[in-house]
Amino acid sequence: MLFIDRRSLIAATAAMTIPHRRAKAATPIRIGVLTDMTGPYADDSGKGSVVAAKLAVEDFRKQYGDIPVEIVFSDFQNKPDVASNIAAGWYDRDGVDLIIDVPVSSASLAVAGVAKQRNKLAIFNSASSALTGGACGPNHAHWAFDTYCLANSTSRAIVAGGGDSWYFIQANYAFGAALAGDSSAIVQAAGGHVLGSVKYPFPETSDFSSFLLQAQASGAKVVGLASAGADTGNLVKQANEFGLTRDGRTQLAALLCLIPQIHALGLKAAQGLLLSETFYWNLNDATRAFTARYAPQVDGAMPCTIQVGCYSGVFHYLKAVAAMGVDAAKADGAATLAKMKAIPTDDIVFGKGRLREDGRKIHDTFLFQVKTPEDSKQPWDYYRLLRTTPGEQAFRPLAESSCPLVRR
Repeated sequence: MLFIDRRSLIAATAAMTIPHRRAKAATPIRIGVLTDMTGPYADDSGKGSVVAAKLAVEDFRKQYGDIPVEIVFSDFQNKPDVASNIAAGWYDRDGVDLIIDVPVSSASLAVAGVAKQRNKLAIFNSASSALTGGACGPNHAHWAFDTYCLANSTSRAIVAGGGDSWYFIQANYAFGAALAGDSSAIVQAAGGHVLGSVKYPFPETSDFSSFLLQAQASGAKVVGLASAGADTGNLVKQANEFGLTRDGRTQLAALLCLIPQIHALGLKAAQGLLLSETFYWNLNDATRAFTARYAPQVDGAMPCTIQVGCYSGVFHYLKAVAAMGVDAAKADGAATLAKMKAIPTDDIVFGKGRLREDGRKIHDTFLFQVKTPEDSKQPWDYYRLLRTTPGEQAFRPLAESSCPLVRR
């Protein structure tokens, strides 16, 4: 077991070593899943992210042969300072080569700085598009989704359907600002208008009534929720209780709502909600096959975009390690990321894609509508696919990028 900083040690924090078919090498690849085990994003990441990383190692070995790998995980308590302290300890003391997940943007930005200082590697599944914009770097990649692709998929479709006036309720941290900012720009570019916004304190807020009343008073046709995790679920639930959409004149747009929140809400409360994800467990035969292996290890829950981002990221990272050799990959995080960018991405959860020069992982984004209870045919059968945005169109164009790594 690798030692984990006492400051971050809680009951849910543990270490897990992946078994090997042969004796372990003296210098194994070490992967740290830095995640939310007990907070508002635990259902979106947490244990599921660790399980997904483990499955990636298993699948890689079946296809490409054995590489010695150890996986550890820790809870960063959704605090950037805790995240950066754990990252520094893992990199400096415990020989961790890759940190993955970190589903809070402010913490991802902090860990990115640590990875660059140590010339190690990080792959993030948080949302802020700044990670491949002005805050891009040679030692980190942004994997599952970002605020731009979510806003691009959801906001454009709603404006095109007549939802041309918006009011945003946003979490008061880096991710909330990025999601509301990206969505506002896309709404306006599509011919819509932003009537206002309000920020709620995170993580102190669980009663959203005053913020919902402000949104209702604005007269906007669309209330955009720039939130995540349990906050989004509570906002949708309370909006339903307030009858915000009952008159048919107001529509809720969940700019980041993943399937665990829909499951917690139930279809009666969530039906009709528009949202975007880059993964859905029931999308095709490959996603269903992955889910059949994943779900029994997490009490029957279906995986969401963040969790499968850990699978995809680990799988592609190990392809680069195999191409370079373990020692070379451990010695130079920036070189390993460069090798990852040179190899096309292809896996069972996201399909074919690529890792762009700014560190942005490119794959399709899907616009879904939540089904009615009557339309759902089995447990977790929650989404109806409305539109697919190809990966090269879904994410911010390089021509608009502020990343200093992008060639001009």
